[in-house]
Amino acid sequence: MEKWTLQQGGKDLEARLARLVAPQNEYGVDPFGLDLEFTKAALAPALWLYKNWFRVETRGIEHIPAGRALLIANHSGQLPFDALMIGISMLVEAEPPRICRAMVERWAPTLPFVAPFFARIGQVVGTPENARRLLAAGETLMVFPEGTRGLNKTFEKKYQLQDFGLGFMRLALEMQAPIVPVAVVGAEEQAPALWDFKAAAKILGFPSLPVTPTVLPVPLPVKYRLHFGAPMKFEERKAIFF
Repeated sequence: MEKWTLQQGGKDLEARLARLVAPQNEYGVDPFGLDLEFTKAALAPALWLYKNWFRVETRGIEHIPAGRALLIANHSGQLPFDALMIGISMLVEAEPPRICRAMVERWAPTLPFVAPFFARIGQVVGTPENARRLLAAGETLMVFPEGTRGLNKTFEKKYQLQDFGLGFMRLALEMQAPIVPVAVVGAEEQAPALWDFKAAAKILGFPSLPVTPTVLPVPLPVKYRLHFGAPMKFEERKAIFF
């Protein structure tokens, strides 16, 4: 599989992957389970989607600083291909190349086979403690504050931000990490949801169960555009009362 990865990306990708470094224990994984060699081998199908299916274009990716940072993006598309495409852009276009650690929903590891796979490619359950540890180690985190509210919204709400928490802002202030805003254009159209089958979702233990005209998990071959804004650094100020 790694040979297919290198065939997809050529010598340039081979050189970029050689620059990746991850702390490893005696089992060849980092404290969160990231397996660098497994990740390199698993890149091939994702890279094919990036280049041929979604034909991803990026703008402003040079804004992303080296070291710790929070990529804050809108979320849509029923399945997290938007996260996958941002992650691939960090490997093939960002400087320096890096594995971006996506903060996944707490229920995701309950899905069969998902938990070990996510761990091996560097994705982490989005708890504050996990995020702090990764930022303290200089990692770049990918956060979708809308969560499943954005991911699984119906098509009539396309490109409308859903309610989201401000945990990422508290984290940025505490860890002094810059925030890079990311706008994802295209994912809304990859699997337009006609309605949310909430009763079935509750029975299955899912946050939602969108009904789409597509055959999930195969998305429509829409074009993706990823826009990265300039990094923003915030400082906490204490209120002064007179």
